[in-house]
Amino acid sequence: MDEPTVEMTDEESGEVVVKELAKEYLTKGAWQTIMFLYQERDAKTGEFGEPKVSIRRYQKTGGVLKQRSKFNVSSKAQAEAMIAIFKKWYEL
Repeated sequence: MDEPTVEMTDEESGEVVVKELAKEYLTKGAWQTIMFLYQERDAKTGEFGEPKVSIRRYQKTGGVLKQRSKFNVSSKAQAEAMIAIFKKWYEL
């Protein structure tokens, strides 16, 4: 079974356009939740942008993992806002 990844390569140039920096499994089993840290290449400059986070849910069916949903954290500010809310909610 292939390991899930967010890394993507441009079919024409062969260049990496989305680079996976890290991966953490939040849950495993028939339903898996994986958090990815990644960077996207800017098409104009060719440089990789700021790191982003994607949280994805996969379902294992017939030995194959199929992505069922995802949520992308698009900026550091959004991640910090989410962290602050999690801390507030879990201190209750």
